[in-house]
Formats: sequence, C-alpha cells, structure tokens
Amino acid sequence: MAKTILIVDDDPAQMRLISAVVERDGHRVMTANGGNEAICALEGARGHEVDLVVLDLVMPQTDGWAVMERIHPTRPELPFIVLTGHGGIDTVVKAMQAGARDFVVKPASPERLQVSIANALKLEALGKEITRLKKHSTGQLTFGDLIAESPAMQKVGKIGERAAQSNIPILIEGESGVGKEMIARAIQGSSDRAGRPFVTVNCGAIPENLVESILFGHEKGAFTGATDKHAGKFQEAHGGTLFLDEIGELPLDMQVKLLRALQEGEVDPVGAKKPVKVDIRLISATNRDLIQAVQDGIFREDLYYRLNVFPVSVPPLRERREDIVPLTDHFAARFAAEEGKPIRGLDADARALLEGFAWPGNVRQLENAVFRAVVLCDGDMLTFEDFPQIASLAGAQARPKPRLPDIQPAVLGGTVQGGTAQPAMAQPAAPQFGTRPDQSVLHETIPGDVSVLDETGNLKKLEEMEADMIRLAIDKYEGHMSEVARRLGIGRSTLYRKVRDLGIEVRA
Repeated sequence: MAKTILIVDDDPAQMRLISAVVERDGHRVMTANGGNEAICALEGARGHEVDLVVLDLVMPQTDGWAVMERIHPTRPELPFIVLTGHGGIDTVVKAMQAGARDFVVKPASPERLQVSIANALKLEALGKEITRLKKHSTGQLTFGDLIAESPAMQKVGKIGERAAQSNIPILIEGESGVGKEMIARAIQGSSDRAGRPFVTVNCGAIPENLVESILFGHEKGAFTGATDKHAGKFQEAHGGTLFLDEIGELPLDMQVKLLRALQEGEVDPVGAKKPVKVDIRLISATNRDLIQAVQDGIFREDLYYRLNVFPVSVPPLRERREDIVPLTDHFAARFAAEEGKPIRGLDADARALLEGFAWPGNVRQLENAVFRAVVLCDGDMLTFEDFPQIASLAGAQARPKPRLPDIQPAVLGGTVQGGTAQPAMAQPAAPQFGTRPDQSVLHETIPGDVSVLDETGNLKKLEEMEADMIRLAIDKYEGHMSEVARRLGIGRSTLYRKVRDLGIEVRA
C-alpha cells in the first residue's frame, strides 16, 4: 500500500538515493533539507499525511535528535528510521529511546533501506489495527478512527459528531454492509458515554418467541426452561448504548413494548412483579424503507417517529468511491499480516477493477474480496487475477469451459489442408490506392466470419478488427479466458483490459 515517507537529510546525494528506493516501492516522497524544514512539515497542514520518517541524525543547526524530541511526544505512533555514520551501541540505544524504530549505518545499501522501511510500515499498520481494536472493544472508537476520505462520509462524520453531543435517539439508515454498526460505535465513542457498555441486538436474528426475554429479561421460572434469572439487553446496556440493528424486522407486538420502554425509561422483565428503570442511549439501524413499512402496516407509526428523531444516512460504497482504495489498503495490510504474506499493495489493473465495480455488498463485500485475494496472491502485489469473482461479476471474465481444438489460420490466396497452410500458386496484384479493393482478394475471412472489410467494402479499422478477433476467440473457446489469451498471444491482464476498453460482452 502506497504510503507517504518524509526523507530528512542535508546531503543531496543521500537524498536522491533514499528517494529512489522509496519511489521504486511505490510510495510517495516528501523531502526536507534539514531539521527545521522537517519540523515545519510534520507540524504543518500536511503533517498528518506522513506515515514514516527517514531521518539523518547529524545535520547543521537542528539535528535529528531535536526533531525526534519535538515530534515523538505528540505523535508517538509515527515511526522514525535514523541514519548516521556512527553506529556505536550507545548511539543505537539512545536513538531507540528517543523513538526510532530502526537504525541504519551509512552508507546504507538500497536493499537494507527497503527492508527497514517495509518492516517499519508493517509494524505501524499492526499498531494502528491494535489501537483500533482496543477502542472498538472498550467503546472508545471515534470518527477519527474510521476510514472515511470521501466527502459523503466526512459529512456523515460531522453529523454523527453533532448527534453524539446529546442523548437524542438516532436512526442510522443505509444498505446492508455499509458499516452502520461502525457509525453507531463512533457515535458512542464521541459522546460522554464513551467507555461504557455498547450492547448490540440484531432484531432480525432473534426467534419471535424469545424477543421479549432477550430484550427485557425474565425471572426464574417465568416460563418453561427459565431455570435462572436473566437480565435483558436493556439492563446490560444500562449507563451505555443499546444498538438495535435491523429494527424493521421487529414483530409488531414487540414494537408496542419497545415503545413503552423508550417512553417510560423502564422495562418489564417476563415474570417480574415490578418494572426496572434503565438509563440507555438508543441507536437504531435499518436497511429497509421504514416509511413504506409504516404504510404497509408492518411497522408502527408512533414507534417510527420515536426512533427517527435524528436520522443519519450512510451512503453505499458505489457513491463514495474515494474510500475504495483506502479501505482496500487497510484490509490488505491487516490480512497480509495475519496470513504472513509480504503484500505491498495493488497493481494498476486490480485498482481499476475495484474502483470500477459497483459493490452491491458494500464494505462487507470488499473486505471479503480482499481477504480472498490475499490468500490467492503469490507475489508482493495484489493483481487482477487475484480477484476472479469480482472480475466475473464485473463481466470481465466468464466461467471456464472445456478446451476445444485449435483454430486453423486462413491464408490469403491459399488453402488449408491437413492442418498445414498451402501457399497459392500465384499472388494477386495489389490494388491501386484510391480504388475499391478487389473483393476476391481482401474479403477473406477467418473461420467464424471475421471480415477485414466493412459493409461499404472498405478496410475496417484495426480496433474493430481486434474486437472481432477477440469476440471470435471467446466464442470459439466458450469463455475460457486463459485459453483465449494464450491463443491470441497476449497476457490475461491485457485481454481483460481490452475486453473492458472495447466494450465486449462476455457471457458465461
């Protein structure tokens, strides 16, 4: 995954060497000729974009020690790789204590720098993921921890942060897989209930006969099988947040009891003699059109207005394509670390495929696709071939079929006998420019009727002939794209790109 690396060195030759190593690995380069420039860059408007710093320790005026002393306390997660011509043990220990991740002695080989940068970035990615998981588990996840670079999601973040400042009921609307639960957790983490219980209930996954017991609890012996007292989800979320996912799936009879619990701030456990007071922040979510459900009589209108006090609409992934690549980079880094694979990012063809796909399953589908691609990947970059299902759904690849016999080439002015091209006895004269070509000479076809002439008798454009040839090969080998690419003498990635650019339809 492409990262932004700040190189700080007063030696122009060393700067060029390190920049070449960084750019060769596909990362973005920022440079600073000294410590003062480095501090200004890291504390400036673009400082948050820097993912790693390669820092020379010995520089005039402000040296590397001063840079780390200034920056490390405010950004302890930012990795530093220090460079110096003096590799004594005392210097190494002091650099590590100051916040350095690695220590490279000059003159450093490109391979040594490459390994050091790759290891530091991997540790940074794992550290961020661990921090995010800790915040997720402790109810302290905020909107700053979410991957949301698109304007649409930044707008959602601003609305969510405003809603978090009060105890107002929130209804999160959006398609399945867009990340409604993550938005709900970020709202809690940005509120005064951060760190308190966050209880999730999927209303569509609860059996109808257990909904009341699971939500409101029950007393011992309240019904057959109730051998112990059970505190419901409302009581579990006391003091924190209750997240009711897929609220539109809640049965009508439970909607009445839910409405009362919200209005009175208390629940009636099954078999209890008196109600129990609860203090919760309610956040609901749905992928259904609740207005239509109200009109259809399957959702109570009074409950709808009780829940929909502050609506938050989360756009689908196809409407925030700026988030596709950052999300892919995040998932790839996480899964590559889990699987122990040295994956650095996406190649151009894979990036174009993912950015052009509609993602009907949204972020959940993207996450699963990247996981599968990481498992399939044999190199250090995720390629087009590592996303076969996405390519197939996008129409760029059809289901493989059994291989068929080869196409025998036709020879202009000759015949094909026994699989061997036989030359003609005499070659026809070439047509004169500006005259209509002789139909007997140029209206030759390859089996399957691929003509070199258009309907007016003039030569087709090369692009049109290429498209006809690809269509013929796909039909001949019935969608077996590997065989098609081999017979045409091109790579599969090139074939997929031509299919996409020429608008060729591939049917399974």
